[in-house]
Amino acid sequence: MLDASPIAALPFVDNASIEEWSAGKWRISAMEIEGRKQQEERLLQVRLEERNRIARELHDTLLQTFFGAFYKLGLAVESLPPESQVKSKLDPILHFMQLGIEESRNAIQGLRSSDSRDLVVALSAVREEFSTEHGVEFRVNVVGRQQPLRPAIQDEIYRIGREALVNAFCHAAAKRIEVELEYSSSGLSMRVLDDGRGIDPQVLDRGRQGHWGLTGMRERAARMGGLLKVSSSPTAGTEIRLSVPTPFAAHHRPFGDSLRNRDFFDR
Repeated sequence: MLDASPIAALPFVDNASIEEWSAGKWRISAMEIEGRKQQEERLLQVRLEERNRIARELHDTLLQTFFGAFYKLGLAVESLPPESQVKSKLDPILHFMQLGIEESRNAIQGLRSSDSRDLVVALSAVREEFSTEHGVEFRVNVVGRQQPLRPAIQDEIYRIGREALVNAFCHAAAKRIEVELEYSSSGLSMRVLDDGRGIDPQVLDRGRQGHWGLTGMRERAARMGGLLKVSSSPTAGTEIRLSVPTPFAAHHRPFGDSLRNRDFFDR
């Protein structure tokens, strides 16, 4: 037989209570996400500071010692008569030492972050490292309204852009090199273009032995949720395009603001 005893009344829960509970749960989840993002920012900032410290140490110790040896050897070679067989053997060594100094400077500069500099200013300054490259037209263009970026993301973008520019200045034999930064509601796009001789297809596919430029750029892009595309040909030059979606690129904003406005760029 069916139990005919009265059924206990269930507590009444109105829609407003359900919505309030859901909103509270969502706010707690969002706060946790924001907290993790801020912790990640702090850790990345420590990493950037350590890179800068290592760069300073290398510049003030190893590079200066190497440059001192290069300078003294140069003076010794200059004191030798032109017909000296020793001089003809030391000249190539001086040349390799000079190349080593230039590569060391580039490596140290690559270790350093873009600090608090504007991304356009930081990328424009790369040109100054190649003052010997006369006759190269270089410019940095901005499309859209420039937006503040998360410091760690800005540093990764700067490093990708700098690596692309170093490759263009050193290897492309280009007459024109251009950087385009495009800001939009969907994210940031950076294009580095040159009209040089292009990249060897095997290097484009596998990288240059002993060098990690393209591989490093792809890894950096993937690490910050971006996408890197490289197109190159002997007749059209090279284009390196980086796309970073807004939630990854934008500087984080206070928690209350992020709830009110789903546009993650600071206003």
